[in-house]
Amino acid sequence: MNKENKMKVAILGTGNLGSSILKGLMNSKLRDNIFISATKRKWVEKPFSNANNLQCITDNTLAVTDADVIIFAVQPEQFYSLAKEVKNKIKGKIIISTITGLTLSGMEEVLGKEQKLVRSMPNTAIAVSQSMTCLSYNGNEESIKTAESIFNTLGKTLIIEDELMQAATVLGASGIAFWMRLIRATTQGGIQLGFDAKEAKFIAVQTCLGAASVLQKQPEAHPENEIDKVTTPKGCTIKGLNQMEHKGMSSALIHGLVSSYEMISQIKEKIDS
Repeated sequence: MNKENKMKVAILGTGNLGSSILKGLMNSKLRDNIFISATKRKWVEKPFSNANNLQCITDNTLAVTDADVIIFAVQPEQFYSLAKEVKNKIKGKIIISTITGLTLSGMEEVLGKEQKLVRSMPNTAIAVSQSMTCLSYNGNEESIKTAESIFNTLGKTLIIEDELMQAATVLGASGIAFWMRLIRATTQGGIQLGFDAKEAKFIAVQTCLGAASVLQKQPEAHPENEIDKVTTPKGCTIKGLNQMEHKGMSSALIHGLVSSYEMISQIKEKIDS
């Protein structure tokens, strides 16, 4: 394979996730070695008109021919026809899937057990190099090291067992939407308390970032201990927290996660069948 700074990456699919991966890679050391396969060429090319070497191609087989790494970023129902189309052009290359519900064994059935396969689940924060990306692989060390090197430039990575990938999808990928909803609700509350929308959003976002940073930069920290530092006897914080719990905040979040997981299980069953 080419040295890392010469590695060529092909992205098949330009939906929300594929486009987010592209945006992230365009801000990385790989920015001048990307092939993107898309039917809407102008839609993809316009935001990246200053890229030196971004090649937007409408032919999937051409997109993968000169690539070292191929990222499948399509919908589950599109995978099999796409895989059949490019199968003869990707032998020996590293294949990374972002497809919800598609297991490593499912990839092996279509592409072959000898292929260098990685299953990944990033989230749309990859566009700003802040993704939480979980990875599983079929035993090929070259493939997982390459995948880590790519996704570590776009956020944080964690290698997990393949059977945990559905849970990772809910917690990490769907989790972006859950956190966005919480930030939106906090913003709306701030508006009701007197701030204008821009100010309320600014405060909500920075406070969320601060809370996450405390836990990230102090691994020994626990959310409950950090909450205790803010709550005083008969204070406003504990009253607010208790009211939220009376309304089912934690329970609603957990139920939402479980419901999403059940939906992904249904998607996986359709793929397997």
